[in-house]
Amino acid sequence: MKDIEIITKVTAKEYGELSAEERRLVDMAREATGGSYSPYSKFKVGAAILLDNGEIVTGANQENVAFPSGTCAERSACFYAGAKYPEARFEMIAIDAIGTDGLESAQPTAPCGACRQALLEYEMRAGHNVPVLLAGRDVVYRLPSVKSLLPLSFTEF
Repeated sequence: MKDIEIITKVTAKEYGELSAEERRLVDMAREATGGSYSPYSKFKVGAAILLDNGEIVTGANQENVAFPSGTCAERSACFYAGAKYPEARFEMIAIDAIGTDGLESAQPTAPCGACRQALLEYEMRAGHNVPVLLAGRDVVYRLPSVKSLLPLSFTEF
């Protein structure tokens, strides 16, 4: 028997420590929370994806009373990016959330498993690591790749 240790490197930064490009992406994810349709959970999530063509695509969670017919912000953004810019590759992703109290979440919110797997597909298409910024009111986590969110991922048939 052999134990395998999986370690995910996360860099915790204050907003002011982010690069200008990172701040812009976080700001756009924060702004995207305004497009959330979340009358049931009252939890608003926004995502922003920087593409290699310079475009930034955003998305917000969309709920439906016929649960689970809605979609998360991350998949909303990545599927829109794939449909609108099919040749573009992902460069960086930012995610932000507004809690049920109507305030920005103090700590970063990570994507659900389905979103992690969907985003990983686009990272594989990009052919390189796609950094992920998880924004909270008090801290922004920077992960080196989508795969770092899903270390034992399903990548082959």
